[in-house]
Amino acid sequence: MPIITNLDVMLAKRKMSSKVLADRIGITVANLSILKSGKAKAIRFSTLEAICKELDCKPADILDYVPDEDNSDN
Repeated sequence: MPIITNLDVMLAKRKMSSKVLADRIGITVANLSILKSGKAKAIRFSTLEAICKELDCKPADILDYVPDEDNSDN
């Protein structure tokens, strides 16, 4: 998938655990884990906003686009 998450990097930079972030933004640790692993198919803007607010970052700090090599000619 061409969208990758750097949520674990931002958590490490802020010295915050997944559990603390999940509690602060009101989602389960399991759902946060899905976001961190890149297995999520979607994210609500309200959740993204809450993550950015708690981590004092911008969406681009936690989301990145890397094109698939096999789809680069489309």
